[in-house]
Amino acid sequence: MSARTMTCQVTEVESLTPDVFGVTLEGRVEALTHAPGQYLELLLNESTWVPFSIASAASGDGRLELHVQHWPERSNSARLRELLLEARQLTVRLPGGDCVLDDASARPLLLIAAGTGFAQMKAIIEAALNKNPERRIELWWAAREHRELYLETLATRWAQTYAQFIFQAVTEFPLDEPLAPGERIRHRQGRIDEALEDAALTPAEYDIYLSGSPGMVYACLDVLEEKGIDQARVFSDVFSYAPRNKA
Repeated sequence: MSARTMTCQVTEVESLTPDVFGVTLEGRVEALTHAPGQYLELLLNESTWVPFSIASAASGDGRLELHVQHWPERSNSARLRELLLEARQLTVRLPGGDCVLDDASARPLLLIAAGTGFAQMKAIIEAALNKNPERRIELWWAAREHRELYLETLATRWAQTYAQFIFQAVTEFPLDEPLAPGERIRHRQGRIDEALEDAALTPAEYDIYLSGSPGMVYACLDVLEEKGIDQARVFSDVFSYAPRNKA
């Protein structure tokens, strides 16, 4: 699927937290076609393209969703915030990325995300549940603080609705308040790699998708490799833009 450049309408900008914006874009249906897990690039100025995971599975309505982290101290982030809040149109290029849901696989999914890495997992989850609501899915979502789980209510709703869906929230600091009730809704305190190490997981059974910083992804991968994985069934965009030579 070759990348296309187009102009999209900004139809909604929602503050999910003080630092994360939910952005809805609209454009021609055929132009916005993408696979779950892919990203787009947004034109920030004449020469700067900034990548963002597409946070919604293709719905056929010409709309897509982004989750945008705002870093006040970064000039690019300030420019992006200005664009999102003031511009009616944005120039984007899509789709990009090979870390996409394998539509032919029926294996359980182990999805591991940190921060706004949840956006990529959200698109994968929506597509997987739409195809097979009975598919086993385990979502691990890590953040430093509770408030950074900006769509916690959505993740807990999946776990309350789908019998094979487990939501594992991982925060470095204690929760501000308990998570929503549900036997498939759990919390662990600490770093995500430490939480995975302590968990009774058999990752060789899963298709595994990871989304976060290179340091986070490779720390988790080290733990999962110790527990046994099928290397051919582990996916992350990090493997493309920040490959690691273990030699």
